[in-house]
Amino acid sequence: MNYESGGLKDLVSTDCLSRADVEMLLDTAAIYANDPLRDSKFLANQTIVIYMNKSSTRTRLASETAVAHLGGTPIFVRGDELQIGRGETLPDTAKVISGFAKAMIIRTYAQNDVAELAKHASIPIINALTDDDHPTQLLADWVTIREVFGKDVAGRKFTYVGDGNNMANAWLLMGAILGVHVVAATPAGEWAPDEKIVERAKKIASQSGGKVEVIHDAKVGATGASVLYTDVWMSMGDSEVIREKKIKDLSPYAITPELMSLTAPDAVFMHCLPAHRGEEVSAEVMDGERSIVWREAFHRRTTIQALLFHLIRGDLKGGNW
Repeated sequence: MNYESGGLKDLVSTDCLSRADVEMLLDTAAIYANDPLRDSKFLANQTIVIYMNKSSTRTRLASETAVAHLGGTPIFVRGDELQIGRGETLPDTAKVISGFAKAMIIRTYAQNDVAELAKHASIPIINALTDDDHPTQLLADWVTIREVFGKDVAGRKFTYVGDGNNMANAWLLMGAILGVHVVAATPAGEWAPDEKIVERAKKIASQSGGKVEVIHDAKVGATGASVLYTDVWMSMGDSEVIREKKIKDLSPYAITPELMSLTAPDAVFMHCLPAHRGEEVSAEVMDGERSIVWREAFHRRTTIQALLFHLIRGDLKGGNW
């Protein structure tokens, strides 16, 4: 975890954040939802580098719009557009970008690449998705959840169903930080969440008063839940060789009307998108009245905007977990 002047310098992973950090970010994001130009001069005459090795719709659009609303200029680059593609090291790249930009948002494969950039950059580095984590998505998820249920969610259960991927990891970590009851219902074995991250989430929950569960029955996970959340079954970087087996193993975890019927009466459906109707979620649920996926996608901008504002100012203190 990187600190600068007593504050959190980078968002390398979800568990870099303290509960107070998350609360501050969610409150500011809620303000930006109604007043996006409140801090329109904050990044005046400044640039933010947005570096992506993975394709993106929401993260790219949200990041560029967030920078623009703060008065800055986004510079979007891909890996093959930088000298990284020709062998320049991550430390060298971090030092060069630090001389031009106020912060860097990165969407890539290896979690260690984000950590390496953060180590050598003098500007904030923000993890906008790796194979292990997706902290910016979870901020958007929780500001959306609070719009629906308010801040008092005591006694509620929040369930992720499906592939135990980066989203499952981030879901467990953020829920633990916020001290709520979070569940990941996934197949056992190779499609389960990372064991080290599960243990990390449980450790955080033991300090925050939260409850972290990993189970292998979608119906048990759905029963009484206030949120059913899922992600695509074939993630970016997954080999097509495993497609048939993965879809077969995950088919009992599809979000269907029948599964939604087991949830709490006021439950909602969430998805980080893109969605594959007919695989991880049925069209009836995805496009139904209990789905809040479009508002969730909208908040990708508000939360990245809040994150840039508070991280650059040095307002975030980091989690002492």
